[in-house]
Amino acid sequence: MKTGIDAIAFDIAKIHLPIKTLANARNIEPEKLEKGLGLIKMTLPDTYQDAVVFGANALTKLIQENAIDLSEIARIYVGTESGIDSSKPIASFLLSLMEEKFGADLLAECDAVDFTFACIGGVDALQNCLDFIRLNPEKKAIVVTTDIAKYDLNSTGEYTQGAGALAMLVTSNPKIIAFENNWATSSKGVFDFFKPYRTLSKSEITRNSANEPWHENLENEIEIHKEQPVFDGQYSNQCYMDRTRNAYFSFKKLKNTDEALYNSWESIIMHLPYAFQGRRMLSEIYALDAKVLSGNESASEYQNKLKEISKSEDYKSFVSQKLLPAELASSLIGNLYTGSIFMGLLSTLAHFHDSEKEISGKTFGFLAYGSGSKSKVFEGTIQPEWKTQISKVRLFETLQESQEIDFETYEKLHKKEQKQSIRIPKNEWILERIEKEIPCLIGARYYKWIG
Repeated sequence: MKTGIDAIAFDIAKIHLPIKTLANARNIEPEKLEKGLGLIKMTLPDTYQDAVVFGANALTKLIQENAIDLSEIARIYVGTESGIDSSKPIASFLLSLMEEKFGADLLAECDAVDFTFACIGGVDALQNCLDFIRLNPEKKAIVVTTDIAKYDLNSTGEYTQGAGALAMLVTSNPKIIAFENNWATSSKGVFDFFKPYRTLSKSEITRNSANEPWHENLENEIEIHKEQPVFDGQYSNQCYMDRTRNAYFSFKKLKNTDEALYNSWESIIMHLPYAFQGRRMLSEIYALDAKVLSGNESASEYQNKLKEISKSEDYKSFVSQKLLPAELASSLIGNLYTGSIFMGLLSTLAHFHDSEKEISGKTFGFLAYGSGSKSKVFEGTIQPEWKTQISKVRLFETLQESQEIDFETYEKLHKKEQKQSIRIPKNEWILERIEKEIPCLIGARYYKWIG
């Protein structure tokens, strides 16, 4: 019996800032970002959008486009690092919104939970649902990845921002891709990228040394939440390389092969915080598995050889064949955190669909990564009905409809100074209001479908 992804849908922020506009405003040479990192646009949430909105829109599309009977769904598992509550998961919001739109109590027996491990949380949710379907082949599950990648203004991560969600139906005998039950993992607890709880003493804010109540805060410290992470770019890249390399060679052992594993993969799908991250990170694995590098060289020899290999025509050809299709959407979207690897899959499938390339029976390799840090390597086989399913999605056509904004509007949105929405919402969920008055509901978020 096969298990995998039967259908897929997405929702991406519908406004964007051209990378060239950001580069000029920050006195960065545009070519450094466009040709060096593969960045063209970064998508941004409008005033009425958050991670629940994106997840709900992607899930609604999945249900409508595939005529899904919600009473058959046993699980809705969410991968995210953009949670809006420290207790109530995004998955529970999605349950209530789907019942509001499609019928009361349709999901009353559906399990729901969020998975959080930086950018790999969606892969964790997928693996869990695949295991569930293998044990319960008559059941169906849905995985939703939804995130808003936001970085501080003027930071080195600013130009990698993005926002959106994907929703995937997981079943037995899937129509798009079936996954093998071999998963290799490499984990290590590190601080390469994280979103810590931050505090300020109350006196720093109130200018009052006495610990008097302040907006119902009785503690002497005020806890501050920031969507923007603390990160070390170079260290994070090294962690990405180390975890992915270790997981890759562990996967080779599971497959019991001495041949270069990537040669058996038609395409390679990686986590892409920016479009060209995969090609930059994979060169080491490429060289080691081809035995061009032994690992016994001195540090300087190793790095010199690695640079030489990454610039070689053979490696450029390898990138063009196996990595480029996954990069296409990333260039137009930016970082989707948990959704980036699945957008890479969708980008690849949409590219092959549009170019009329037949890939049924071909194997795709997946190299997932999440800071903190963990990598998982696995593979899947494209199924005969993949074209029919992907034709519904209209990925690149939809991305071309994105509305461009100027730099001033971008900064207002980032600082949350923009009060009016940029676009008029239509046929989508919106964040309607956040409760500020009723004591037992302070902070509750309410959403509305706009037809």
